[in-house]
Amino acid sequence: MKENGMHLSWMVALIATLGSLYFSEILHYLPCKLCWYQRILMYPLVLILGIASVRKDYQLTVYVIPMAFWGACISIYHILMQETSWFQEAATSCGPVPCNVDYIRWLGFITIPMLAGTAFLLIAVMQFMTWKAARHSVYR
Repeated sequence: MKENGMHLSWMVALIATLGSLYFSEILHYLPCKLCWYQRILMYPLVLILGIASVRKDYQLTVYVIPMAFWGACISIYHILMQETSWFQEAATSCGPVPCNVDYIRWLGFITIPMLAGTAFLLIAVMQFMTWKAARHSVYR
């Protein structure tokens, strides 16, 4: 996992970034406030993970894991706003675009926050495994 973790994480971050740009720039879906927060955490990951992949710098997992974790937390909160009645009041006062708007609903359950959350969780898990493998190889 040490050799491919950075590359795979970079690919996930790149696909997520291009997907969000496709939704907003091509399909003209306006992002809500929580979508912007998720973008703020995802977009730099493309650069950080790209540089880490080229340089084979496994120390950058220390910066990537917290960003991916917080992005996943925001995504989970966003999903709860869309799918439950717990945060409905907060969803409508989220900004010009309510946070409970479903632009897509693929297969009846896949929404944009779910796509972002999946990307953040994949990156976090792969980076944790990369960090663990790099740490393990140092002690050998």
